[in-house]
Amino acid sequence: MEQLIDILKSNARTSVEDIAKMLASTPEAVAKEIDALEKQGIIRGYQAILNEDQMDQTGVTSVIEVSVAPEREGGFNAIAQRISKFSEVSSLYLMSGNYDLMLFVVGDNLHEVALFVSEKLSTIPGITGTATHFMLKTYKHHGVMMEQEDEYNRLKVSP
Repeated sequence: MEQLIDILKSNARTSVEDIAKMLASTPEAVAKEIDALEKQGIIRGYQAILNEDQMDQTGVTSVIEVSVAPEREGGFNAIAQRISKFSEVSSLYLMSGNYDLMLFVVGDNLHEVALFVSEKLSTIPGITGTATHFMLKTYKHHGVMMEQEDEYNRLKVSP
């Protein structure tokens, strides 16, 4: 199962037939295993990794660190579940360190993200502080380089 997951993580478009060859298995067995992983909730979805710098998009992505006073019964989970329901939130993580939660928030512009923080996020009971960072450029995303490296990597020497 681990090898199958590694193949799908590397390229989810790899055909069942090709995966079967790589694993010395049959396409039917591979398809059955993928189906089982999906039903168990281990595979949650498939996505294309896009180089957004090459697209005609004007949106912004921000990373927001959030400090939380955990709830007595639910700890961080109740607040995290509430935050995750906002459509602006694309990812949400429980973290170690100075902040408790890390959110990735997508908006059409800086003002929209600022409104999200001030009107939606900071008004949630239990949130004690935030720090917002805006992503300026992506060099690598989910293990994929966004720019092609020059094949000739020798340092240039000038006279």
